[in-house]
Amino acid sequence: MRYRVGQEVDPQQPYGESIHNALTITMGLSIVIGIILFYLGRRGKVMWLTVWSIGLILISIFYLINDHYKFI
Repeated sequence: MRYRVGQEVDPQQPYGESIHNALTITMGLSIVIGIILFYLGRRGKVMWLTVWSIGLILISIFYLINDHYKFI
């Protein structure tokens, strides 16, 4: 990211607001995709897909909670 000469950088926000919004949308989509893949994994009795989907959902929820409370 480029900054103008003399422009101060906020260390609390290392990336821009648009990237922050994109990450939030991505995590929301990851939860939806994880739920769909979890269903398909359970229906097709595919263990790795079921486990992977649970991990995707949990990590996405963890990110959104941390983002809400400003831990990240």
